[in-house]
Amino acid sequence: MTGATGVRLALAGDTMLGRGVADALAGGRPPDSLFSDGVVAALREADLVILNLECCISNRGERWPDPRKPFFFRAPPSATAVLRHLGVDCVTLANNHALDYGPVALLDTLELLSGAGVGLVGAGEDLERARHAVTLEHDGFRLRVVAFTDHPREYEAGTDTPGVAFADLEGGVPEWVFDAMGGGDVDAVLVTPHWGPNMTARPIRRVRAAAESLVRGGATLVAGHSAHVFHGVTGRILYDLGDFIDDYATHRDLRNDLGLLFTVELGSTGPIRLEALPLSLDFCHTRLAGPAEAAWIARRFISACAELGTEAKMAGNRLVIEWPLPAGGASPRF
Repeated sequence: MTGATGVRLALAGDTMLGRGVADALAGGRPPDSLFSDGVVAALREADLVILNLECCISNRGERWPDPRKPFFFRAPPSATAVLRHLGVDCVTLANNHALDYGPVALLDTLELLSGAGVGLVGAGEDLERARHAVTLEHDGFRLRVVAFTDHPREYEAGTDTPGVAFADLEGGVPEWVFDAMGGGDVDAVLVTPHWGPNMTARPIRRVRAAAESLVRGGATLVAGHSAHVFHGVTGRILYDLGDFIDDYATHRDLRNDLGLLFTVELGSTGPIRLEALPLSLDFCHTRLAGPAEAAWIARRFISACAELGTEAKMAGNRLVIEWPLPAGGASPRF
């Protein structure tokens, strides 16, 4: 341990800068116009910003040859200016869209992110680098970040081929994930998995079991994504962060056009306080939620947390959870 006391960590979910968002950027939309000033200001309150980049960044490549795959997300190189404007320190590429346009586009993504000064985890030029954890530092506090995805297996990096960090969770969390979490002089470990099916109101059993295993294995915080809608919180587990920006609203009941920006005050012994800022995801633009939207988000988040045995409450314009809570794995009431 370094002796540093803690860090304020901003966590955003699926950030899709492809398709309609890519068209807007390619058509001359300023990169700083995709998020409202209020969202950007909230991000800048944090010491470190981490999000799931659910696309590749490139002008090259061919679509992955899978006739069953319906969606392909690729952003233009100017997308890196969006990430810089948001103050993003690190993205995870361990997801089901990093290889949508093949290895050449993924390699472009790695190079463009590096050139923009944005860290990355969860993908790489080969299997070893795809599984490699990254360490972020702020004022002496060192945070290890580990990322993986449980789908699709076809996107997994090979011994000498580019791809993502894939983890088959059917038999439990693979040992390599725990190896990546351990070792070295760090103050906290964040595991950020892309797991489970889309458009689910709550975590499925396989995800719950994996999350509990990660906490037992030493994760200070687990923050997942993939469902496109936010889930509840229990112990050290944020099951799903939901969406952060996209070009689609597909579920009338679960409202994937409404979301949350999570900020967690994190110490070496665990999370201390969570604040979740309600968001509205318009077409290719994310802003602070209006009063009626925020009320809907609050009802759903408070209910989702209560199902997991966690109390969340509204304080000002943010939803708040305070620790200590159970160490993780409370039995959901559903």
